[in-house]
Amino acid sequence: CVIAALNSGHSCICSNLPQASHWFLHERHLVRLLATAKTAILFIQPQYNISTLSPEGEVTLYQYGWQDCTTILFYFFITIILHAVVQEYVLDKVNRRLHLSKSKNTKFTESGQLCVFHLVSSVWSFYVLITEGYVFHPSSLWENYPHVHLRFQVKFFYLTQLAYWLHALPELYFQKVRKEEIPRQLQYICLYLLHISAAYLLNLSPVGLVLLCLQYLSELGFHIARMFYFTDESHQKMFDLWAVNFVFTRMVTLTFVFLALGFGLARAENQGLDWDMGNFNTVLIRMPVLLLVSLTQSWLLWKFIRFQLKRWREFRHEQVARKRATAKQTPRPLKRDSIGHHENGAIKASPRPKKIKAP
Repeated sequence: CVIAALNSGHSCICSNLPQASHWFLHERHLVRLLATAKTAILFIQPQYNISTLSPEGEVTLYQYGWQDCTTILFYFFITIILHAVVQEYVLDKVNRRLHLSKSKNTKFTESGQLCVFHLVSSVWSFYVLITEGYVFHPSSLWENYPHVHLRFQVKFFYLTQLAYWLHALPELYFQKVRKEEIPRQLQYICLYLLHISAAYLLNLSPVGLVLLCLQYLSELGFHIARMFYFTDESHQKMFDLWAVNFVFTRMVTLTFVFLALGFGLARAENQGLDWDMGNFNTVLIRMPVLLLVSLTQSWLLWKFIRFQLKRWREFRHEQVARKRATAKQTPRPLKRDSIGHHENGAIKASPRPKKIKAP
């Protein structure tokens, strides 16, 4: 159906597709976006490319602009389709074998989807950091600011990240998330969109890459631990490993942000606001960004500490309840000796057998 639409230049119509579903969005909207070749290029390929000369030869770099919204919209629908594929062909088959309850099934599905995304994104971001030279030359993260001209892999990474977290909003309806779970998921969706958009629009893309790589690695460990816990509740040690990794990630993130924004950009020569050059290196912009990241990390750490304290109290209560139950169920054995037996704390002689007289 999709191939026929691409070849003919018209969208196909399948009447059997249910409305308000993943495949309905694919059929009614995505194929129509690909009706013509010119429109397809506008949606598929990142815009605002500039060819420059470098020692390696001619290099194509990219800037950002309002036409990025069309590319984000296209990959928004692509992400919905990939989400449905992972759900139907991987997670649903695993759920049928595990026979989980409804609440555990919802959490297992959420962790499964995020586990795939965090794995791909963490490997992808780390690969970009290596190929761009930020790992071996960390000072280039702030020395070459503003990072107006981006390579294809950097810009494409940010566009797909925005598309994924935007697609998470309608997925709350598609997955039929419970009302009490919606505020929690909206919190981290909005936080991801805010941080990624700020790094992209303020030309802090290298700093954003480092922060996203650290965050995704930490979240990957959590969702792997939770999936193993749902399969077998005896897997508790993975949560302990994740707890150490979580605290370490928060500390590294705060240290890196203060180093990059508080010291690196503060000592740069290009101080001032210049919209044409894409320079936002001013105190009025650096401080809100630094405050945003610091408050977010502190809030995550505070939630983590509260969760661990609650978990520790519940564990202590369970241990006390088990000790009381075992103490009541196991009666104390009575001690007997050769002299007699105990009765009300006193030793009484055992009754001697009566002698039966012979007739």
